[in-house]
Formats: sequence, structure tokens, C-alpha cells
Amino acid sequence: MKAVPDAAGRRIDPATKRLDRSGELAISDFDTYAVEEGLKLKEASGEGEVVVVSMGPEKAMDALRKALAMGADRAVLVTDSALENADVLETAVALAGALEKEGADLVLFGQQSADGGGACLWAAVAEKLRYPVVSQVSELTVGDGSLTGKRQTEFGYDTIRALMPAIVAVSDAINTPRYPSLKGIMGAKKKPQELVGASEAAGPGTTVVALNPPPPRGEAQKIEDDGSAADRIVEFLVERRLV
Repeated sequence: MKAVPDAAGRRIDPATKRLDRSGELAISDFDTYAVEEGLKLKEASGEGEVVVVSMGPEKAMDALRKALAMGADRAVLVTDSALENADVLETAVALAGALEKEGADLVLFGQQSADGGGACLWAAVAEKLRYPVVSQVSELTVGDGSLTGKRQTEFGYDTIRALMPAIVAVSDAINTPRYPSLKGIMGAKKKPQELVGASEAAGPGTTVVALNPPPPRGEAQKIEDDGSAADRIVEFLVERRLV
């Protein structure tokens, strides 16, 4: 899971040139579908546990308690100053290290984060762990050491089977996340909440050198084809010594 800034207050920090995370953090909406699917699988099998794993500042644990209130068994937060402003690759290394220690049979991701929207972290973690990965899953079945995921494409549906341990990125069509009950909210603070360092991280965080708007467009010329368009394009390129 990822703890992200509240949607109404997202802005770029002029000093760091990155998303300002100084305010209140909340669970990325996309990740609630992954938590719900994990809870449903546990309820269906009657065994196992649902562990929420995240990376971020210590205050991100406050956001992870929502998952505990939903029914997750415990939370693990990778937090370390060395990971501040980490890019996707550094994040993948840190999360893969934490997940490897957990030894999970199935790792569920939301399809993307609500702030960055990169939709690729699950693939990077799968590469680090050397796990098979299935993305955009709208239906998931688990049993006998394997999983079957169904996902929609522009041509219909793909049904993909993979051996576990595996990583699955779920879509927002897979379920309807439950709301935490009052009992769940009250009990969340008593559930195990572990903070771990990032000794497995690959070096210091990424530094943003600059953040600027795109440059203005240069001289442009619209050419309508009246039979001479090709010649006029060539003339235009020759004038600018591009050919």
C-alpha cells in the first residue's frame, strides 16, 4: 500500500521540486481494492493472514491503520531517511527486501498510485523478486499453489494462470472495498505495527535537479495538401538545414 497526500492539498514543494508530503496522508484509493481482495481470499480459505506492507515516513503508519481497521492482521512500514525522494527502482528494491522476509505466497498491488499514477511499481518489484506478475486483474482465483487472473483487454478478456509465489496488480473492477467498522477502527491500534529500516535500499535517495514547464513551441507552419505538400515540406526542412 502507499500513503499519499490528500487529493485536495497536493502541490509541488518549491524547495525539493517533489510532491509535498508534509500534510495528512491517506491510503491510495487504488490500494483499497488490493486489501479487500486479500481479505476476501483469507475469508474464503479460512487460513493465512493479510499483511500490509508500505514504504514512507513514520507518519504513514497512521494511514495504514485504515487497512488494519478493514481487517488486515498487521502492518509493516519500511521507513528510513536514506529512502527520502526515492525513485521507482529504489522503492522496488526496498519493498522487495521487506516482502522477501515476509515470504508471502501472494502479493497484491493496486494497479497504480493515486498521486504518481506510474502503474509500474508492481512490475519492478516482481522483477527484483523474480516472481511472475499478472496486471489489471478484475477476477482472481487462488488454489493448489497457483492463481488464475482474468483481465479485460480491447479485444475481450485474457485468462492467465501463474504459479505462486506471485504478484498481482488488481483493477478497480475486482471488488467493492468495505468500510471499516467501529469495532475495526477501535481495534486497529492494538494490531502489530512494525517499523523496519532500509538496509536493502540501493544507495541514497534520488535528487531532482530541476523542474520547469515545457519550453514554448518554436516556429510552426501548417501545410495543407494541394498536391505540392511533399515538396513544401522538403523545402521547409532544407531552409532549416534539417536535411
